[in-house]
Amino acid sequence: MKIFDTHCHLQFSQYDSDREEVIKRALDADMGMTCVGTDYETSRKAVELAERYDNIWASVGLHPNDIEQMPHVNCQMFEVLLASPKVVAVGEVGLDYYRTPEPEKQKLQREVLCQFSDIASHHNKPLIIHCRNGSAGLATSTHEDMVEILSQRANSKGQVLSGVIHSFTGTWLQAQKYLELGFYIGLNGIITFTVQHNESVIKIPLEKILLETDAPFLAPASHRGERNEPVFVSEVARKVGDLKGINIEKVLAQTTHNAKTLFGR
Repeated sequence: MKIFDTHCHLQFSQYDSDREEVIKRALDADMGMTCVGTDYETSRKAVELAERYDNIWASVGLHPNDIEQMPHVNCQMFEVLLASPKVVAVGEVGLDYYRTPEPEKQKLQREVLCQFSDIASHHNKPLIIHCRNGSAGLATSTHEDMVEILSQRANSKGQVLSGVIHSFTGTWLQAQKYLELGFYIGLNGIITFTVQHNESVIKIPLEKILLETDAPFLAPASHRGERNEPVFVSEVARKVGDLKGINIEKVLAQTTHNAKTLFGR
């Protein structure tokens, strides 16, 4: 595989009319992909899709904004899906204080994150972490809470956690804390249409970067307003190379190696 999109949602309804064509374009580009679940049903569909294609793998999890759809979260449902050899990660799971400003709901997000970290540790799978900051008026940032939770799980429970901070939009200081915990940083189309994250992209070691699209969302600059798809991940690679002053071939080779290392493929 020449390129690896570590985070897409090809099982979503946005691809129902042309999913095979989208996958063929990725195959023609010699791409590997991780199809990420956001609740039980999309996790199940991700596994089914991955089992049909040699170049697709799956991750199973519960997005923090989807927790209310499952008021009584039964993590054992997700563990059943982990029996598939095509499941390479647990996620996406995490914290989102932007869409969930209510303290009691944020508390539930933290509890569910801890449950899924237990699952990931038990099954020796990496985590795909969603972490989005809330409004500026919050006493603590989402990233501060995330770092605290991951650190506590590693220290108090002795968990060996690994994974990726998906769609990273934090500061360089926050990125450093995740790197110290052994996590990779996932970069997508956001870095192509804002300069806000240039410092982080430049300073994060290439050996710790994963490329992603979050397709069908967050299309890169040249496709803004369109549905995103995995082949557009090359634009993210090009932007990383431009900011770091290296060619795209080096970016693709290293980030694909990173993805294979993290997901064991």
